[in-house]
Amino acid sequence: MTAILQDRVAIVTGAGSGIGRAGAEILAREGAHVVVVDLAAERAEETVERIRAAGGRAEAKGIDVTDETRLAEAISDIAARHGRIDILHNHAGAQVAGDLEQVEIAGFDRSWSLNVRAHFLASRLVMPIMKQQKKGVILNTSSSSGILYDREMIAYTTTKHAVIAMTRQMAGDYARFGIRVNALCPGWVDTPFNGPFITQMGGRSAIEAYIAEKVPLGRWADVSEIAEPILFLVSDRSSYMTGQILVVDGGETVV
Repeated sequence: MTAILQDRVAIVTGAGSGIGRAGAEILAREGAHVVVVDLAAERAEETVERIRAAGGRAEAKGIDVTDETRLAEAISDIAARHGRIDILHNHAGAQVAGDLEQVEIAGFDRSWSLNVRAHFLASRLVMPIMKQQKKGVILNTSSSSGILYDREMIAYTTTKHAVIAMTRQMAGDYARFGIRVNALCPGWVDTPFNGPFITQMGGRSAIEAYIAEKVPLGRWADVSEIAEPILFLVSDRSSYMTGQILVVDGGETVV
């Protein structure tokens, strides 16, 4: 049986660990050639090694996605070598703790640059390629924090709400070109990404109690439980879906 992403070219940012790595691995498993992008080149290479060990195809790019010049060079290089870009998963992000008075202004700016502006830049750069192909998929990672209040995390929630608005705007503007744009909103996933919030909450036991109380399923998600929705959103399984926000949060947002 042919893999559902056979020979498609996918770019995944922030794919050196956690959800990004799990997403890159499942896309490769389903036949895509995956360009693994991460700020840390060694983590990107680790993901590539894991993909190749499983029989998949991948390459690594260690770049800062907030660097417009480097990002443009990377995307131009990918398009020139592969002749197409079918999937862009904008996943790279940062969690910056603090309420309105506590958050560092530099931290707020860094959060905006990585969580929103970098998504905007990468999407802007691949859009002419996808328009020429008359087909393409962009997936932006938001968060359950993009649709609800998240305790004393103003930088994070502001940027994640913005990602949802940007996703809907892009979807409406580019659907006529055959390009789909959706957003994924993961809830609590057990990765090091949650470090700032865990520290703010008072440690691991405090966050475990918080999740047990706030999440109806009563537990963290494993990265594999987020990888499957990623595959759904970037594949033809969701071919009539654009401008939508898929929340995968163990029921937290229904409470």
